[in-house]
Amino acid sequence: MLTKLKQNVSRLLGNGKKKTQRLERREIPRDEHNVSRSMISEPAKKVLHRLNKAGYEAYLVGGGVRDILLDGKPKDFDIATNATPEEVHNLFRNSRLIGRRFRIVHVLFGREVIEVTTFRGNALDNDDSSDTQRKTSEHGLLLRDNVYGNQEEDALRRDFTINALYYCIRDFTVIDFAGGIDDLKQRQLRLIGDPETRYREDPVRMLRAIRFAAKLDFEIEPATEAPITQLAELLDHIPSARLFDEVLKLFSAGHGEATYDLLTRYGLLAPLFPQTAKATQEGQPDELIRQALRNTDARIRQGKSVTPYFLFAAMLWPALQAEWQRRQDQGEPLQPAFHQAAAKVIGRQVQATSIPKRFSGPMKEIWELQLRLPRRQGKRALATMEHPRFRAAYDFLLVREASGDTEPGLGQWWTDFQAADTRGRERLLSELASTGPKPRRRRRSSHRNRAS
Repeated sequence: MLTKLKQNVSRLLGNGKKKTQRLERREIPRDEHNVSRSMISEPAKKVLHRLNKAGYEAYLVGGGVRDILLDGKPKDFDIATNATPEEVHNLFRNSRLIGRRFRIVHVLFGREVIEVTTFRGNALDNDDSSDTQRKTSEHGLLLRDNVYGNQEEDALRRDFTINALYYCIRDFTVIDFAGGIDDLKQRQLRLIGDPETRYREDPVRMLRAIRFAAKLDFEIEPATEAPITQLAELLDHIPSARLFDEVLKLFSAGHGEATYDLLTRYGLLAPLFPQTAKATQEGQPDELIRQALRNTDARIRQGKSVTPYFLFAAMLWPALQAEWQRRQDQGEPLQPAFHQAAAKVIGRQVQATSIPKRFSGPMKEIWELQLRLPRRQGKRALATMEHPRFRAAYDFLLVREASGDTEPGLGQWWTDFQAADTRGRERLLSELASTGPKPRRRRRSSHRNRAS
């Protein structure tokens, strides 16, 4: 067992066949970088100062440092320290210990959460480590990693060089162990260590590579890029609930269409949305997905919220269309075929990425309302408009029209109907009745015909 572990760390750091990646500490003084305390939230500064005052090392690390260096505005701030999770928890009454795979502390300040992690060590070099501290699966997947170390070891355990940058609030330096500053300048995404080993440790790193490449508009460095397509199937070993969370991160960062293109390019769409990938490969158009993602990106730029069920409704629409058509071709009536297709598509999707019922139910309602929206005669329009998912279904209809998935006109009618007063709605319904197909009158049989 010990021999196997040592072989794994040799692969991580680079064996005789691969160039060893050395980490060398580089300190960038305040006058050579743009990170300022004014850019860091007050809660994050409080955590840093209290840890330092208690005698611990504490640094701002990861995305917060990266985004400031890129002249961006971080959404959250993470801190790395040599204090153990229990020691951090004891320092902050407003904190909670979470996680088994990686034990971390969340320090709560109202809605802002400061995530504090203890420096990760290399279990394979630690004689005191045990299987209860670090555990991997037969595929190389890291199941548990609660071995602690120093700052340099912590940098080694991080994923990308641009996320292994530390800011010291005591002397205002930025500390770089892995060449992250140079990669920021070159706008490239590079893994620390052997890419294949790092992806096998945690296949979600492939999705993180896509997310950061799309978000930052970075190129994926060739060695980091090379194994992705080959190892994409490793995502099948990731719990579906975790992949659901990753999908939301991928498509809720304001770069959805770019993310979709990269997922498709590297073969990562199929593990997340297997039916969608299959349907589009077989000829189902994906323009509706792209249009929905463009709209989602625009909403995020405007500071508006995005509902997961709308996103999943769009991502699975090509799969629904393919299954619905297949059932109709087998002779099933239109509406029963639609409902059965929806149930089957959802049932298969939750095997890849779980969809909580609070999202799968509304998603199915959005789809079903696409059948009701064309039926507007009499009191149907008012009844449809009172449906709790009407607005989402109406927005989905507009996306369908913009993408060419259905003929235009119906969306404008519903736009006018919503904006009209009572008399205006009566007029629209009257015009619809006069221009629509005449109802077929049932012929009454005569007494003579009934007898015969």
